Amino acid sequence: MKPYVICLMHSSLDGRTHPGRWRPKGAGVDWFEKIHDELGGDAWVIGRVTGSEFAKGKPYPATSSEKLPREHWFARRDAKTYGVVLDAHGKIGWGRSDIGGDPIVVVLTEAVPDAHLAGLRGEGVSYIFAGKSELDLALAVDILNRELGVKRLLLEGGGGANGAFLRAGLVDELNLVICPAVDGARGAPSVFDSPEAEADRRAPVTAMTLESSKVLEGGAMLLRYRIQNGDIRPATDR
Repeated sequence: MKPYVICLMHSSLDGRTHPGRWRPKGAGVDWFEKIHDELGGDAWVIGRVTGSEFAKGKPYPATSSEKLPREHWFARRDAKTYGVVLDAHGKIGWGRSDIGGDPIVVVLTEAVPDAHLAGLRGEGVSYIFAGKSELDLALAVDILNRELGVKRLLLEGGGGANGAFLRAGLVDELNLVICPAVDGARGAPSVFDSPEAEADRRAPVTAMTLESSKVLEGGAMLLRYRIQNGDIRPATDR
């Protein structure tokens, strides 16, 4: 069963998501955590690049004599909230087992080496497999629901992870905090993005309904859209 997926992001008026580049500095950024808490997700998910910002460790050893099965492994199943990180090829050495008290669950492909799995286990970091060599996001969210009871999942970036979920037809709702700031320069990350190989692939979004809008203190605004997705068509039809 697919969890209800809410994409929560904040952006400048020109759609950029790196607050360090915004002017004026710090405009509206405090609202993100407040709204995150209000939405009450069972888990939140981020991509590898964003996840790397939370890592405290070094990459795990390249080789290991231990052979481990490609089966989901959980250090904990009793948490109120989980922090899920997409790391298809096992690039992050964590040096921690939680983020802000939320146990980490890494989403991997089966191509990840045994040494990386051993490193995750050694640090008490849970992991699941969703795909042979490329991530299957629909499978990943189904596993999170089935194994950990995740019914409400907050998708929180970066743009690459958000874009992948959107193109897979998995985003049910967008909560966007628009902050009173601008970036004004090229090269900044955006709310939804894609790799060059998927630049021409379109998301199967058929309708977006504005559920609510709210002016926040400090000149920020929260827009909440319900997203309707159609069937995902073959690449030749996109």
